[in-house]
Amino acid sequence: MPRIESTAARLAKLGFADGARAAQLVRQADPRLDDLLESLVDVADPDLALVSLTRLAERDPAVLDALRADDGLRTRLLAVLGVSDALGEHLVRHPGDLARLARPDQDDPRDELLRAVGADPAAPEPAAAGKDVLTALRVAYRGRLMHLAARDLTGEATPQEVMAELSDLAGAALEAALAVARTEVDASDVSLAVIGMGKCGARELNYISDVDVIFVAEPREGADETKALRTATRLAQAMMRACTATTPEGALWEVDAGLRPEGRSGPLVRTLASHLAYYRRWAKTWEFQALLKARPVAGDLELGESYVQAVNDLVWTAATREHFVEDVQAMRRRVEAHVSAEGERQLKLGPGGLRDIEFAVQLLQLVHGRLDPLLRRRATLPALAALARGGYVGRDDARGLAEAYAFLRRVEHLLQLHRLRRTHIVPTAEADLRRLGRALGMHADPVGEFTARWRRHAMEARRLHEKLFYRPLLQAVSRLRESEARLSTAAAADRLEALGYLDPNGALRHIAALTSGVSRRAAIQRTLLPVMLGWFADTPDPDAALLGFRQVSDKLGATPWYLRLLRDETAVAARMARVLGTSRYATGLLMHAPEAVAMLGSDEELAVRSPESLAGEAAAASSRYVADGDPESAVAAVRALRRRELFRTAVADLSGLIDIETVGCALSALNDVTLQAALDAALRKAGDVTSFAIIAMGRLGGMECSYASDADVMFVHRPRPGVAEREATDAAFAVANELRRLLSLPAPDPPLLIDPDLRPEGRQGPLVRTLASYRAYYARWSSPWESQALLRARFSAGDAELGAAFTAMADELRYPQDGLPDDAVREIRRLKARMEAERLPRGADPALHTKLGPGGLSDVEWVAQLLQLRHAGTLPSLRTPRTLDALRAAVAEELLDPADEAVLAEAWRFVSRVRDALMLVKGRPGDSVPRDAGERRLIAQTLGYPPDGSEDFLDDYRRVTRRARQVVERVFYGG
Repeated sequence: MPRIESTAARLAKLGFADGARAAQLVRQADPRLDDLLESLVDVADPDLALVSLTRLAERDPAVLDALRADDGLRTRLLAVLGVSDALGEHLVRHPGDLARLARPDQDDPRDELLRAVGADPAAPEPAAAGKDVLTALRVAYRGRLMHLAARDLTGEATPQEVMAELSDLAGAALEAALAVARTEVDASDVSLAVIGMGKCGARELNYISDVDVIFVAEPREGADETKALRTATRLAQAMMRACTATTPEGALWEVDAGLRPEGRSGPLVRTLASHLAYYRRWAKTWEFQALLKARPVAGDLELGESYVQAVNDLVWTAATREHFVEDVQAMRRRVEAHVSAEGERQLKLGPGGLRDIEFAVQLLQLVHGRLDPLLRRRATLPALAALARGGYVGRDDARGLAEAYAFLRRVEHLLQLHRLRRTHIVPTAEADLRRLGRALGMHADPVGEFTARWRRHAMEARRLHEKLFYRPLLQAVSRLRESEARLSTAAAADRLEALGYLDPNGALRHIAALTSGVSRRAAIQRTLLPVMLGWFADTPDPDAALLGFRQVSDKLGATPWYLRLLRDETAVAARMARVLGTSRYATGLLMHAPEAVAMLGSDEELAVRSPESLAGEAAAASSRYVADGDPESAVAAVRALRRRELFRTAVADLSGLIDIETVGCALSALNDVTLQAALDAALRKAGDVTSFAIIAMGRLGGMECSYASDADVMFVHRPRPGVAEREATDAAFAVANELRRLLSLPAPDPPLLIDPDLRPEGRQGPLVRTLASYRAYYARWSSPWESQALLRARFSAGDAELGAAFTAMADELRYPQDGLPDDAVREIRRLKARMEAERLPRGADPALHTKLGPGGLSDVEWVAQLLQLRHAGTLPSLRTPRTLDALRAAVAEELLDPADEAVLAEAWRFVSRVRDALMLVKGRPGDSVPRDAGERRLIAQTLGYPPDGSEDFLDDYRRVTRRARQVVERVFYGG
């Protein structure tokens, strides 16, 4: 026991994590093993290496003598055993493969693997028959893999050499599998070429990875093409089975032919002419991006070279294709969609991962390789070096990214070597992190050093859009002191166009204006713009975003906090880019209130404010001017407040922080506050001779205002005691007209137009009435539509007691105790049908009109209002000015089926969002879904659809409104 404890302590000092267990293994093993313990000090995982070594010594005791006699063999073997449990297992099963590690050089892998399956390397036609050939193929492949891993782990091969040899080994295995397949399929009538794609084609394969391929075939002279293609398909399928079939030695890897034309839905094998016909007519940009890597790897290599040469002409013109930008954006979304919940630890797809670098390099190749043949490289690192030599990427940036790429690939290889499993996730267990760090030469603090270095490289790679795409654009237009080649203006314009800018030359002028000069402001802009340009490119309208950014910067650039805020607060800059590139309406608001940039930093800053808070601020802003007898300044101060709050609401809306009902409530409350402030100013001028109240109607009354809504109102007044009615009425008229004047004064703010046309007798009737006059009119002349309009009547501003008296009077008409007579119901239905037939604007498509079209806002609102007119007299829950609340109450009272309510509510919300999006995007009101595809794309993206989702948006609109119209036909017209 004392000896075991002493050995355990010694082993712990040598770096073993579990000294006691290691000591137990040593005691039970061959005594000669003790002499090798010092050699395990520097391996990645001494405990793992010791376990495999003892098992190997038990199987073949001569191993220990061989290791003591050969330093090179000992170093290579222990390096492998300290990283790879799976390769240690392979050696235990096949100890004869140990001899491979004693030989620095080996035969050509293609020859060895062909011999392993019994095929002649000089003429690789059919292999030997029988199942054992697949096992032999796997044993030979695994032996070659072990030899390469040993050279990799001891530094005898560079990471680039390792990737290239892994790819060549995969090609050799495919050739051997093809020889096996020929024992099953008589392929004398056809030539078949296997095209390596992805990492295999680029000669940058992992240790364990799917091998992406495309098959191309040609019938031999005199053979029938259809029959030959069937033969080639069977041959390709047999080859894939030979690679994936399970044997006692496992499988090789999956052979993935999903990159072929039409993907998994297309034929497995095509002729060269068929491939070219597809690529010329149907291929997406991502398919050409994939073809960047194409390389013949097995089969008829001459046919494979013909294929690659033919498709290259198409690859290098892909950037000129009509939908290049949309395809690029779709590719990025596909990458992001495949990131798992462990995305932060994903070496391949996570932030700052390998795919980030590969994607950016490939996109730059597609953009600039059309005119620069030197960029036409398959592998990532050679392509990155060529981009740096050509001045398309800064040398320091390229060097940093190359280092990040090499590091991430080394980590990926170490992860996969451990179990020989396909993985890209950095583990969390300390033992695994320790093994990774030590394998990379980090012995002082392997876990801490590895984690810090990995994070540093990932952060560098994550900034690749800044580094690879946008910094050179600044060089093209700014006098930056850099020794490297400068991106030409034409090349910069090409890059901007590829990223979605419709006016690249105009964009370059904006960039030059923002970054030229030696001022601190220009220096900060040169830091900011590379990031901002990338964010602009991700918005629906990059050109508008860049223009808006320049305009705001021109107004605020000299303000100390502005550029510092954007530089230091990423969330502010990112959200600002999104707003500028999405909404002309919000951009216009920001132009006249640039200090509102400060509220973009957090969701809390964008939270909708309470009506009480707004009212208090409005009163404080205007009271001084009112007291001084300056109503114009008082209302100007409140309109400035309204402008800022409109911006807050618009940004919260665009950011998805509030839903459409909340938007309506926020805008309506803001309009109430504005009306109250303007009324206070107007009343001060008129004197205290009458009480005055503003009754909100329409969408304002229903708390459902849109960004384009006017203020539908009615004015009511009540003479003060002792004041003659004529005098009071004249004063009330003066107040109403002054209110309208103040709110319509020219100003940089969006106007709040007062629309009093819903008053009795419409435009022909008096602008203001007393409560008694309203009551007399409604008692004698009221028609059903006026009772319907009053359903939305709500006190908005002024004398609250008078407002309450008006709404109480309105209750008698809008909530009739005996319900609605049948003739009144028929009258309302006739009026609705007449509106549908007569009120649509000339030339408008009824199916796309958000207000009056089938299933639009009017349809849904009239259903709710008819239910209220018929039943609210006896059911108080229906007494609400809000459409969706009325529908929900109707369900609760069992007047409306819940499924019908869901359909109507979905239509109302969706169509309301579309109507608001029209105003946000275009900066002017609109009632119809645009027919123009470009405008419709902007609306769709604002609503959350992808750049290529315009047709999906249109389909959704038609579906939602069609279903709502079916409910309207049944409930409104048929109920």
